[in-house]
Amino acid sequence: MIYKGHIIWVDDEVHHLKPHIMFLESKGYKVSSVTNGIDADSLNKKNRYDLVLLDQNMPGLDGIETLKKIKSHRESIPVVMITKSEDEWLMDEAISQQIQQFLIKPVSPNQVYIACKQILEKNRIIQDKTSADYLQDFQKINQDIDFISSPDAWWNLYLKLVKWQIKFEEHADLSLQNILADQIKTCNQLFTRYIEENYEHLINDKTQSLFSPAIFEKYAKPILEKKNKVCIIIIDCMRCDQFLSIYSHLDSLFNMDISYHLSLLPSATPYSRNAIFSGLYPDELIKRYPKQRDLFSNSSQGLNKYENELLIDQLSRLKMEDKKVHYHKIWALEEGKRFSKKINNLLDKDVLALVVNFVDMLAHDSSKMEVLKEIIPDDIGYRHTVKSWVKNSWFNDVLKQLSESNFEVIITSDHGSVKVNREVMVSADKDASSGVRYKYGRNLNTRSKNVIKIDEPQKYRLPAFGPQFNYLIAKNDSYFLYPNDAHKYKNKLLDSFQHGGVSMEEMLVPVIKMKGFK
Repeated sequence: MIYKGHIIWVDDEVHHLKPHIMFLESKGYKVSSVTNGIDADSLNKKNRYDLVLLDQNMPGLDGIETLKKIKSHRESIPVVMITKSEDEWLMDEAISQQIQQFLIKPVSPNQVYIACKQILEKNRIIQDKTSADYLQDFQKINQDIDFISSPDAWWNLYLKLVKWQIKFEEHADLSLQNILADQIKTCNQLFTRYIEENYEHLINDKTQSLFSPAIFEKYAKPILEKKNKVCIIIIDCMRCDQFLSIYSHLDSLFNMDISYHLSLLPSATPYSRNAIFSGLYPDELIKRYPKQRDLFSNSSQGLNKYENELLIDQLSRLKMEDKKVHYHKIWALEEGKRFSKKINNLLDKDVLALVVNFVDMLAHDSSKMEVLKEIIPDDIGYRHTVKSWVKNSWFNDVLKQLSESNFEVIITSDHGSVKVNREVMVSADKDASSGVRYKYGRNLNTRSKNVIKIDEPQKYRLPAFGPQFNYLIAKNDSYFLYPNDAHKYKNKLLDSFQHGGVSMEEMLVPVIKMKGFK
């Protein structure tokens, strides 16, 4: 018989509970028993029990006093109180001491067994079930993946894989996590092939509203047409798995509905976020705004510094120029705190547009700072860091205030990021852009097959600045190096999170529509 744990049962009438103890022992538990709290406390200091079953009405120390002594020695030990008392004060006191369950006598052996099983075997049962369900899903995904032929189908597949990632953080063994990682890698290769073969058609299909330029019209405009207020929050560089890791927290504040959009290529802020605020593709953007053309052609800093103007112009084109707008970009902690304190003064606006750079800064700085590489060495570390930030920063205060307001909220990102580990050598002149996962300039070249080479930018709705102007877009988990300084930058960039290329993580971006409960 498999040993399932050691239980101590504390009850002054424990001699009447022999049938219960024998039943638990028949199920694989070792059960020790004592008749008073003093002995229970003494034994708890000498032995490591997995669970305490505790009566309330005992001579000497009562159940609550015994519970406090036991918890003072080992706070994490789970406790089930089993007593005749139905007093509500006792239930409240026991719950405040963080007991796991409260059972009212008389109880059957099976009731006690179920309580023990739920506490001591829960993780194993969930892990076994999770593993079995994933292996079944693994086979179905492998059968179906060759027949995926639409962005919607790719989103549904990716969402399913990400949900498995979240589940596996707590309830799967390392071997299954490795299987899932390999499956995601295979899916990414096929997704990349799909994008390579279909992107040109999708982006030029006027019946589609899949890409970054459609977000405001598709999600915010219907809200404004109903005379309601909308807040659109763009968390730069936030991925689907990071969104799902905070989903339960958001669910405590809002009713939610999740959808998606496709980031433009390159999957980078100058293209995708400008597209969200302007409602325009990059080739349209530079025609309408000559100053943007100058910034792009010179690979200048500040490619997104006109977002407020772009948004106001988009509202005008949508015949909503009468809407009162406030745009705010938050790039530092103190700025976020200031915004959270003044948001109540902005609730008279029709449109709040908020850009938050924390996640993007985290990705960029992880390639520069060794301490960040240790904090976010992988996807799990990245998710945990983002989740902790959302729950403990000024941003949580903003979400709480929005949930109590009349605003409907849309949270999305401009693109995601991917961990890179395969270098690709490229050749370019000194005026080429400096991106790690995408480059543009004149006569860019590479021999690698892990790159999409765009020699006719207009077919991808991208601007071209002169003859022989082209783009290189990294595929899967590759990143770009120049041969003359490859060693220097390889050590810096390897295993860092980057964006601009083609992967599910970068291009399949959640859109979460939220409304408070009031």
